[in-house]
Amino acid sequence: MAVGQERLPVFVYGTLRPGQANHGRLLRGRTVAEEPARLRGAVLYEGPGYPYAVAEPGGEVRGELVRVVPGAYVAVLASLDELEGCAPDGTGEMYVRVVRPVLPGGGGGAVRAWVYLAAERTARRLRASGTRVAGGSWPGA
Repeated sequence: MAVGQERLPVFVYGTLRPGQANHGRLLRGRTVAEEPARLRGAVLYEGPGYPYAVAEPGGEVRGELVRVVPGAYVAVLASLDELEGCAPDGTGEMYVRVVRPVLPGGGGGAVRAWVYLAAERTARRLRASGTRVAGGSWPGA
């Protein structure tokens, strides 16, 4: 299996979080577990109706770690990539899909997970003139 298709859980922090529109559309009924989690080394910026996670040392983003039903994994990852504007290899203009350590809320050590981060050009623009999401949780904590 190619690196871009490694079957890891997905860390969600915006419209894919439980209770948000894209969770119901793309994830509801296709997960085996969802738990609160934290992504260190990133901060959130406001977008037009959704947030962007931007890599930044010392930052922290709160969201959920989602484990996808094995039989639905390929289709779900393809749907998430399409939503985030990523190619199957995880590259994109607005977001890129990368592997990052995520800390599950139930304790234990970090787990490797897919995370959609703002692509570098978008991240530079947000760092220069974007609005940070206070508390690292979207929508507001």
